[in-house]
Amino acid sequence: MSFLDHLEALRWHIIRALLGILAASVVVFIYADWIYDKIIIAPTHSNFISYRWLCSLGKAFGTDSLCLKDINLSLQNTEMSGQFMLSFSSSLMIGFIVSFPYVFWEFWKFLKPALKPEELKHARGIVLWSSLLFAFGVVFGYLVLAPFTINFFANYQLSKDIKNIFTIKNYYESLSDMVLGMGIVFELPIVVFFLSRLSILTPGLMRKQRRYAIIILIFLSEIITPPDWFSWLLVFIPVYVLYEISIIISARAENDRRKRERALSRQ
Repeated sequence: MSFLDHLEALRWHIIRALLGILAASVVVFIYADWIYDKIIIAPTHSNFISYRWLCSLGKAFGTDSLCLKDINLSLQNTEMSGQFMLSFSSSLMIGFIVSFPYVFWEFWKFLKPALKPEELKHARGIVLWSSLLFAFGVVFGYLVLAPFTINFFANYQLSKDIKNIFTIKNYYESLSDMVLGMGIVFELPIVVFFLSRLSILTPGLMRKQRRYAIIILIFLSEIITPPDWFSWLLVFIPVYVLYEISIIISARAENDRRKRERALSRQ
């Protein structure tokens, strides 16, 4: 295929991916009211599942220290078209999350012909694993990072005379940044796998540059989370664990590559 043919193929993959996102977003938009009440605003309620689980865990060990404070949070809309526009933006966000496996599959179909049979063998199940990692990141952001961040800021007061009244737009933007940010960050092992297969990244390099990677991960965690140490720590720990897992994945990919090179040299 010529360069223009490749661009044409990529264009159609992008169009189909966007149509998939649009279709999912339309379904989400139809149930926007229910989704806002039961999903998006749910972390602002004291009976949110994460708060109840954590409190139950603490009581199982004979302590109430893990039971968080009741949330004192008021949300308001300050723009005439604010809620209407939020229904569109939130539908697109959730539509993208729901359709991510299909979107990734479309781009994988575009990349797949460029790989050799041996590379395709090692990349088997890449769509499934990528989708699972993204889902784990989204769930972690929604059930762990977002609620505890919301609880912290909702109850933080410089004075009892100052009430925390947040705009729904600010709340939604913070929630979506944390949820989507963690979904993308959890794709790190997939990125490392491909870079290792291409000999761009090696486990030795990742171990040698670990201290610099930690600085980058700290910076990344600061971007994803609000400016408080607790939220930052909630992100940094799992991201660092992902980095260490990625080193193991890189080592396996490098070993496979070396075995393939030795097999070719013998031939």
